[in-house]
Amino acid sequence: MNKKRYFLPSFLVFMFMFILSSVPVLAAEATKQPANPQGFMAVLTVIPLVVILALLFKKVDMLVAGLVGGVMAMLIGGITLAQANDFFLKAIPSMLTITVPIINSAVAMAVFKSGGYTSALTLVRRAIKGKVEYFAAFIVILQAAATYMSGIGGGSAMVIAPLAFAAMGAIPELIAAMAIAAAVSFTTSPASLESGVVSKLSNVPVAQYVDSMRIYWIGFVVLAIILAFYGAKKRNAIFTGEENEEVRNMTDSELFKNTIPVIFLLFAVIFGPFVNKAVGMPILSPLVYTIVTVALIFICTKFNLSQSVNAMVDGSNYILVKLFSVGIFLAFINIIGETGAFTAIVGVAKLAPAALVVPATVLAGFLVGVPAGAYVGSVLTLVLPVAVTLGFTPMQLGFVAMGVGLGSQMSFVNITMQALSSGFQTPIIDVVKGNSKWVGGCVALLLIISFIF
Repeated sequence: MNKKRYFLPSFLVFMFMFILSSVPVLAAEATKQPANPQGFMAVLTVIPLVVILALLFKKVDMLVAGLVGGVMAMLIGGITLAQANDFFLKAIPSMLTITVPIINSAVAMAVFKSGGYTSALTLVRRAIKGKVEYFAAFIVILQAAATYMSGIGGGSAMVIAPLAFAAMGAIPELIAAMAIAAAVSFTTSPASLESGVVSKLSNVPVAQYVDSMRIYWIGFVVLAIILAFYGAKKRNAIFTGEENEEVRNMTDSELFKNTIPVIFLLFAVIFGPFVNKAVGMPILSPLVYTIVTVALIFICTKFNLSQSVNAMVDGSNYILVKLFSVGIFLAFINIIGETGAFTAIVGVAKLAPAALVVPATVLAGFLVGVPAGAYVGSVLTLVLPVAVTLGFTPMQLGFVAMGVGLGSQMSFVNITMQALSSGFQTPIIDVVKGNSKWVGGCVALLLIISFIF
């Protein structure tokens, strides 16, 4: 029934787009819309984003909401069907080239299916004797460390989220804590694209930028750890499920053997960049740790070689489907960006009083990151030039980057959010709603910090 209810409006909207874009709007093709709309036009370009967010929070399908907003943007910006088709054909491949999260998702699922996580959780359960809140804190530490050292939040979450879900189920505070830890880590990581963008646009060495932000990264990670601990404690979380007879009869050494693939995969994701740099070659590259992890599954668990390989291939199904749908949605977001909507949002920061310019830019970055958080690095290329022209210090640029990163953790198109949704088997709309309270609190704290420093 829901499909029928949404299909007719979607079809009518599409036909409306086709007719108007093919006939009157074609006349506007020769007159390209300015990249920085002013006055009423600036307000008008932001309306499609507001409409999309409103529809998404009403649980309208992501692609339907994106279509409605994309059509509005086409009409507002004079964008033709040919241009929209170009956005569409480029957006989907761009999402499917995010290979590390895809690989990590596939390998993590193979480890999960082979019983590695079950064995690890059984060992932890025996060790901490029911104190799940400590395990929740440990999960956030893993998420922060993996993201900071690899520079990739989504890839880390793909490995760690299933481990957390298998242990405690979907605790909203834990999910939010992992999202916050990921955001502040990949925006200040010495290995991330985002830090590279900050360095390139500001002509500040990555090491200098990372050093200036390290204390704030640690501070927000500590807050995330406390949040996860609080959530597990508040909800009286327990380890989900009972040990089955086979696991119950296994010794600790047998359980540890089954856990070896988990340990290796987590080590490769967290410490791989450092090991590669130390030895001067990609000894723990995705190719290497994929092959080694599958081999360890074969050696250390009951899976034979065919089962190990098939489990890895099957593990890629969910994330590939999600990335395809996100790519379609991103095409509509890019259409909206072509109208100058994001530039208009960022430009508002220039109107703030001198003392509030930095917080205003941080807030603008957050607001852009919410709808367009699929590529935080790309969003930074839009937001940071304004901050650079205003003479921001590396630390202030870091605050803006963190703002965009936190905004991405309320975005339906962010890969880390998709990973958390997948790993915790929770609809992404519920992840967004669960994150909003705690991410909003972190943004408020970030605004205060950016005002003081």
